Amino acid sequence: MTELTDDAVGKTVVGANGKELGVVASVEGGTAHVDPNPSLAEQVMSKIGWEDADDEDYRVTGDMVDHVGEEVVLQGDL
Repeated sequence: MTELTDDAVGKTVVGANGKELGVVASVEGGTAHVDPNPSLAEQVMSKIGWEDADDEDYRVTGDMVDHVGEEVVLQGDL
């Protein structure tokens, strides 16, 4: 299990196949809230910590993540 922290905010989330799935808008209690269709303004706001979770975001937990580097990479067996 990978621990998700505020360091993941603003990073692109990709599937194991490399497909971009969205951008981490916020992290609360080890769960990332991922915006699947962020506008340019939302991307900038999340990088500086001004973006919060909203209704269209989906949740990603640490047990779904393979690793976090420049991107948040999900496991291939989801």
